[in-house]
Amino acid sequence: MPSLNAKPGLHRSVSEWTSNNQQLSATAQHERHISNVIRQEGRTLRNETNFKTRWDETDTCRRLSDRVWDVARWKEVLETCAQKVDEEMETLTLSKEHTEQALAATAVPLEVTTECLTLREGRQGHELVTDPVDEQLKKEVELIERVQQVLQQHTSRAFEQLCILQEVRHQLTADLQNKMDALDIDMSCLSLTIKSPHISLKTNPTRIPSGSSTPQEWVQFSQHNVARAHEAMQVSQQIREDMNLTRAQLQNELETQRRATEFALRKRNHLEEQARHELEWQIKTTEEEMAEMEIDIHGLDADLQAKTANLKLAHTRLETRTNRPNVDLCRDEVQHGLVNEVQQLEATIAALKQKLSEAQHSLQKMKLHHSRMLQDLSRKQEALSLEQRSLNTRARLTATSSTDNKNSALVVPLANSSGRSNLQLLAQ
Repeated sequence: MPSLNAKPGLHRSVSEWTSNNQQLSATAQHERHISNVIRQEGRTLRNETNFKTRWDETDTCRRLSDRVWDVARWKEVLETCAQKVDEEMETLTLSKEHTEQALAATAVPLEVTTECLTLREGRQGHELVTDPVDEQLKKEVELIERVQQVLQQHTSRAFEQLCILQEVRHQLTADLQNKMDALDIDMSCLSLTIKSPHISLKTNPTRIPSGSSTPQEWVQFSQHNVARAHEAMQVSQQIREDMNLTRAQLQNELETQRRATEFALRKRNHLEEQARHELEWQIKTTEEEMAEMEIDIHGLDADLQAKTANLKLAHTRLETRTNRPNVDLCRDEVQHGLVNEVQQLEATIAALKQKLSEAQHSLQKMKLHHSRMLQDLSRKQEALSLEQRSLNTRARLTATSSTDNKNSALVVPLANSSGRSNLQLLAQ
């Protein structure tokens, strides 16, 4: 047979074949060992990571639950505080309205008092006196102006405090809104699971957002809002107490002064009536005396005329007897009697003339004084009329006081400065 030529380089020896087989077996065994180790480590890693993941998720849920509880607790605190602030605003607003009503109620007393002063300025002559009524009326005007100033100050202070409470309430509402938003977010996170449809991988989720705060800052922020609200409410309560006390005190002062003024006015009116009655009596008696004086003057004048006739008779007799002749021109008893008669008549006439002059002068003075008394009576009647008008004008104060007492019993609807009667924070 022809010989076959072997291919060079393709044949291996038996030892090489055996060695190759052994190497393959060893390599396979080594790779299986490595694979087994990796599998065991993989299973261990899976178990550990599963436990770790479940623990982390459970711990996160617990922390979320705790956080939700903390936020809900602070939410309740803020809601309660905001409700108290709203109630305090309503109460302060009502007290401020009462103070404004009290301030408005002083307009009528001031108008009445000023009108009384103006009326009494219409007195004339000696009736225009500075009496206790003027003093009381001026004191009343000063008191009313001081009351208006004090009430206006309280009203302004209450308005400023309402602005502060409104600002505090806004801060509480904003903080409460943040708490409710955070509560919704945390509740939403707490409800998420791995089977939720909207979960996905995010870009850099572990970043720290700008404006982040620490838990201590978070607590301090709400504590500061609540503390500021309590402080504002305490100040508001003090302002309300001051306003109520001041209103009561000022009302008592006004009432006391009103009674003092009316007492002085009634007393003055009584004195005016007494003076008028006295003057009327004086006028009446003066008129009677004037009538009597006129009668007496007529009598004196008649006597004077009669005495003048007697004097003429005596003069005529004396003059006629001077015509006696010679020795018969004797200064006899008749002559002496006629001389004495003439002297007596002349003295009587002089006395009557003097008395008549005095009577006429007295009558003239009484007439002049009577005219003055009539003028003064007219002024007194006018002054008395003005006093009576003042009393009638001040009757408006009593009517106003009764109306205020009735209105105070009416129910006034509560409303804060924003016009709401109830606290409406945010939709739950």
